[in-house]
Amino acid sequence: MSKIRRFLPFTALPLALLAACTTATKDDTHQLRALVDRNEITGLLNKLGRALDEGRFEDFRTIYTAEATAQTPGGRAEGRDALIAQASRNHSGDRRIQHFITNVMIDLHRDTAEVRANLIATFAPATTAVSEPQYTLGEIYRFDAVRTEEGWRLSRVETTPLWSTGTRP
Repeated sequence: MSKIRRFLPFTALPLALLAACTTATKDDTHQLRALVDRNEITGLLNKLGRALDEGRFEDFRTIYTAEATAQTPGGRAEGRDALIAQASRNHSGDRRIQHFITNVMIDLHRDTAEVRANLIATFAPATTAVSEPQYTLGEIYRFDAVRTEEGWRLSRVETTPLWSTGTRP
């Protein structure tokens, strides 16, 4: 009998969760949608960091809209193909670059969002051995994001350099 008493609460849990889901309010649904949206937008920034670190610039096609714009220390670009070309020029294979995108703040406005994040990018020579960074910079990232048929995409990126150490390669 004691085994049954210990097991009984676990059988009731799915029923309690089902009841909670069926009594969800409009506000609950809105909050859930906002959480999902914020998670998807944060995922875009993670994909962007990986694409920049690994030179996977074709991944921009699933990160940015076709008409996206960029204003970075590497220059101004208009259109996704121009963003890919700019990133390819500024992130050459002769150096390792690691992007740390943190403190992501997202202001949602239905199908658009304003995003702010901190960026630290570290540049080191691409050698066979682990090498010391030559240059590190800190910037503020600002993005605009839009909901598309394929999901959220970034439509604008702008960076504001705050500090740097070392010599830019």
